[in-house]
Amino acid sequence: MAGQVKALVGAKWLAEAVKNKRVGPSLRVLDASWYLPKLNRNAREEFTQRHIPGASFFDIDECCDKSSPFDHMLPGENEFADYVGNLGVGNDTHVVVYDCSDFGSFAAPRVWWMFRFFGHRSVSVLNGGMKTWLREGHPVTDLHSTPERAHFRAQGNPAWIRTYEDVLQNLTDRKFQLVDARVEGRFRGLEPEPREGTEPGHIPGSINMPFPSFMDSLGLERPVEELMEMFRDAGVDLQKPFSVTCGSGVTACHIALAAHLCGHPDVCVYDGSWSEWFFRAAPEHIISEGKGKKQREMKQ
Repeated sequence: MAGQVKALVGAKWLAEAVKNKRVGPSLRVLDASWYLPKLNRNAREEFTQRHIPGASFFDIDECCDKSSPFDHMLPGENEFADYVGNLGVGNDTHVVVYDCSDFGSFAAPRVWWMFRFFGHRSVSVLNGGMKTWLREGHPVTDLHSTPERAHFRAQGNPAWIRTYEDVLQNLTDRKFQLVDARVEGRFRGLEPEPREGTEPGHIPGSINMPFPSFMDSLGLERPVEELMEMFRDAGVDLQKPFSVTCGSGVTACHIALAAHLCGHPDVCVYDGSWSEWFFRAAPEHIISEGKGKKQREMKQ
């Protein structure tokens, strides 16, 4: 299924596809579950016990730039092509990504964005993820199926990536808006960061839009009208360039997905996000209401 596909597909639609044995070279389902260490959940282990029939596991900690000191940074074109080719994904494959987060979606939008970054437009997020799949009573299995390897050609779009230097320069230039997907407490510096040695806070001038707010209480993506209103209320102008950030480049992609649904597909991701910024930025570029290391440095 090449060409334009919807960014979101419903559980009912996917269940019909599974039932009619359409999962194969033209339709691949990927479980992109990933959890912060503090949740003590093993995504790969959970996958072996229960997943959507015909699904393969996509590990963002495997398909990444292994030379980077930061978690799951984007891999190179060849690495991505090889990884997804082994999952049976070719350039004409419609890919549906989901995860098993209690939110409904957590890491799936990251993998959706990665495919789009590497030039693959036939990719969708399962709306509501495994949470909705189970709530609607669709089947799961513990049977593992190894897909036939496919050839995938990746072409990265470097214009969709922001580096530390880009974001630093933007503090002066203000050429793009920067939107942070972390929960409010971490953004403000009042709740701890999940990574050892990293304190909470935010990049100067950034706007907070916590990723859970894009989903309703059932874990489904909010309607486009509501999403557009959320951007307006946050002070984000969708007509002007904006980039997204979070803790390590994962939940930032929720904002990219929401913007895409609102008709604005070209959102850039600061891949290093707060993990990189905290370690590299000068103390005055760490904005926090808390009293962490950086604030003490400023007073010295």
